Amino acid sequence: MKNTIVLTAVLLASTTIGASAETLRWARAGDSLTLDPHAQNEGPTHTLAHQVYEPLIIRDMTGAFEAALATDWAPKEDDPNVWVFNLRQGVTYHDGAAFTAEDVVFSINRAQSEQSRMKELLSSVVEVRAVDDHTVEFVTDGPNPILPSNLTNLFMMDSGWAEANGVVEVQDVDGGETTHATTNANGTGAFKLVSREPDVKTVLTRNDAYWGMDQFPMEVSEIVYTPIQNAATRVAALLSGEVDFIQDVPVQDLQRVSGTDGLVVKTAPQNRTIFFGLNQGPDDIPNDNVEGKNPLSDVRVREAMNLAINRDAIRQVVMRGQSQPAGIIAPPFVNGWTEEMDQVETNTDKAKALMEEAGYGDGFSIQLDCPNDRYVNDEGICQAAVGMFGQIGITVNLDAKPKAQHFPLISSGGTDFYMLGWGVPTYDSEYIFNFLVHTRGEERGSWNGTGYSNPDLDAKIVSLASETDLDKRNATIAEIWNTVQDEVLYLPIHHQVLNWGMKENVGIEVSPEDDPKVKYFTMK
Repeated sequence: MKNTIVLTAVLLASTTIGASAETLRWARAGDSLTLDPHAQNEGPTHTLAHQVYEPLIIRDMTGAFEAALATDWAPKEDDPNVWVFNLRQGVTYHDGAAFTAEDVVFSINRAQSEQSRMKELLSSVVEVRAVDDHTVEFVTDGPNPILPSNLTNLFMMDSGWAEANGVVEVQDVDGGETTHATTNANGTGAFKLVSREPDVKTVLTRNDAYWGMDQFPMEVSEIVYTPIQNAATRVAALLSGEVDFIQDVPVQDLQRVSGTDGLVVKTAPQNRTIFFGLNQGPDDIPNDNVEGKNPLSDVRVREAMNLAINRDAIRQVVMRGQSQPAGIIAPPFVNGWTEEMDQVETNTDKAKALMEEAGYGDGFSIQLDCPNDRYVNDEGICQAAVGMFGQIGITVNLDAKPKAQHFPLISSGGTDFYMLGWGVPTYDSEYIFNFLVHTRGEERGSWNGTGYSNPDLDAKIVSLASETDLDKRNATIAEIWNTVQDEVLYLPIHHQVLNWGMKENVGIEVSPEDDPKVKYFTMK
């Protein structure tokens, strides 16, 4: 009862002071999945975590590297297999505990553990060791030129807090576990957690002891973060002044919002591609009407489905022009992307011929699993695709659900045909390959729901982490992409475009990562 009274008082207080110029009332379609910083590798989850926790290195609002809990980093002069990170001194956690190298060692080991969804980013790290309180060495399996890029969403936890609260182990998301770290947090970040009601409201307050108080604007003193799944309700909240900033203005409301006095819409391409995944691995799959075989295992069927998608129609009708049709699941920001691979083709006649050739001239039926609160118009895209697949004889039964129920289907192998969007915070193809192409296993492939396994390709993917000859490395990346494209592992749809809506007094530019870090915000 005491906790309920305190929480109610906090929420009432946040409502009362909502008109203050220092309070940022922020809404988006979906909530963070957890506050455990290593339990999920998911955009909105990382975005909320970035307000409270910090990695060694961050990307600023333009996508460039910026020092965070590490002030500088470089390979060791006498050993290219070791990266040395010098840590920022005088940093404390929200409970007053000092941040030291011990916390880095603990956090990296935790992020490498079995339940962690971040472990692929650390697959080349064989040891992390504290040299002294403010120096850490990462030992890698061969020289790793892109290790710093892999650390921008790997958050540092206080080892003492984790031990005291029984959260040394990462939350078992697939097992339905909740822990103290699920709804509580103790970071070094610019904001401290006040209250957390998942899928309802999260309140944060400025950390006035933050090490960066003099380096960042820090003009927001309180964040009231509210997930609003319904698009019309979300826009209405911005139009009425109930919220100051929404991260995902629906494409059908762009003109309405931008044409309203006191509001602005800022638009930029996102470092994210939306696509469909196909479970081609098994001999048979449960979510179709074909007995004894798997139509998705035939590359001709996958190619037919790829040709059936009219990406330009999706761009014009569903996205109102706010997307870039994609022929590859890498956005143009990423090393390894080429304009040639990103070309798209729609050819229903050719698709029908391929279906006939594969023995499915009469078609088949299958279930498509789609989120309805994660990507821009995600359910609308799936609805449009259902009709397009129908034109080549494939009857698609659409099952759309919130991301909290959708994503576990992919990670657990419970879906045969699904939508996924993939951002690339490292700006390098290796990140895509590690999670989406490599054979699913303990260290890599955790989001590869296709059942695809190619040992030769796996070896090439692993080699990318230690290849220092950039020309040779890029040649290997091109070889991997050629196989991915030839095998039609995924059906790319488009590169997503971001539309942030805000009151004109809110000063921030759109981040290609769709990850507003509120310490950069100004409140004019």
